[in-house]
Amino acid sequence: MTLTLGMITFDSADPGPLAAWWAQQTGGTVEADNDGWFYMVGVPGAPQKLAFQKVPEPTPGKNRVHLDLSAPDLDAEVARLVGAGAVEYERHDMDGFRWVTLTDPDGNRFCVSGEPH
Repeated sequence: MTLTLGMITFDSADPGPLAAWWAQQTGGTVEADNDGWFYMVGVPGAPQKLAFQKVPEPTPGKNRVHLDLSAPDLDAEVARLVGAGAVEYERHDMDGFRWVTLTDPDGNRFCVSGEPH
C-alpha cells in the first residue's frame, strides 16, 4: 500500500482571510469555502491543494511542518511578501544557498529560497 499526498492543511482561528492571503501570494484561487470552516486553495502547477481549517485554539509554539517555496529573485520576493503582510523571521546563507524564514498573517512559518548558485 502506498500513500499519496492529498493536501497541506493549516489550522486557523479565522481560515477565510488566511486562505485568501495564500491564494494571492501563490497566484492560486480559493476553490471551496465549506460554510466558513474549511477552505481549499488550488495553486497553479501544484498537484496538491493548500487547505485551511477552523480550529478554536492557536497552534502552541512553532509549527512542525512548513512550506519551502522558491523564487528566482529571493530579495524581491521577500520584499513583496512582507509588503503583503508576511513578517520576516530570519535569514540564512549556507555556502551561497540563501533562504529566508517568514511568518504568514497567522504566524505560521514558511521558507523562501533563492536559486542555487
